[in-house]
Amino acid sequence: MDHVVGAVPLAESLDERRHLLDVACRALGSPVAAERVVDEAYRRWYHLTDPERLRMPSPRVWLTRAVDEACLTRPAPAGPGGEEREIQPLRALCGEDVDPVEQARLTVAARRARPVSARREHEITVAVRQACSDQDGLRLRSLLAPDAMAFFDSGGKIRALSRPVRGEEQVARSLLVLLAGQRRVTLRTGSVNGRTGLVARCDDQVAAVLTLDIADALVIQIWAVLNPDKLRSWNRSLPG
Repeated sequence: MDHVVGAVPLAESLDERRHLLDVACRALGSPVAAERVVDEAYRRWYHLTDPERLRMPSPRVWLTRAVDEACLTRPAPAGPGGEEREIQPLRALCGEDVDPVEQARLTVAARRARPVSARREHEITVAVRQACSDQDGLRLRSLLAPDAMAFFDSGGKIRALSRPVRGEEQVARSLLVLLAGQRRVTLRTGSVNGRTGLVARCDDQVAAVLTLDIADALVIQIWAVLNPDKLRSWNRSLPG
C-alpha cells in the first residue's frame, strides 16, 4: 500500500477514540473518568516500541482491552491539566526526544533568509489545501521542499505518527493518509496564530490544525496539531 507506515486517517483516529470513550463511560458511568482512562490507554500504547505497534494486528482491539483493564485498576485517576487556546505544537512528541524538533526550528530560521511575502504564503497554503483535498500527490509534492519535514502532535491522546516524517515523498503521503475520506473530512484555510493555516474537520469536529513554514516558495515544514485538548477552544469558537 502506498502510504507511510503507521499513518492513520483522521476519521479512523476519531472513531477509535469515541469508541474507547463509550466503552469506558459504560463501565464507569462518568464521562470525565472515562476520558482519563482512555488517556491512560493511549499512554500505554505510546510506551510500546515501534516494532510492537507495527506488529499489532488490531490497535483498536488492543486499546479496548487496555481501557477495560484501566477501568478495573484505575477508576478515578487524578484530574487533567488545563487546556491551551493558542496552538503551540510539539512541546513534546509523545515522550520522544525533542532535540530533532529544536534542530528543525533552527533549520527554518536559517532558510528564512529568503522569506516569502504574507500574500505568497497564503497562496501556497491555499494550493496545499487544494492538493490535499483533491488527494493529488503529484501536485502536493511540487509544493514541498525536497527535505521537507512534518510533525504530528497528538499529545499521546489519539493514534498518529509519533516521529517526524522527512522528505517530500514521505511528507506528501503522510498528509494524504491523514486527510483521506473527503465525505467526512473537510479542509479549509484559517487564521492560526496570526498566519494562514489549515483547519481540518471530521464531521462537525475540528480534528486537526496545520501550520506551514515556507521559504523560497516551498513548504519546508508542516506542524499538525491533533491533540484533542489543544483543539477544544477551536471546537467551541468556530461556527458549525
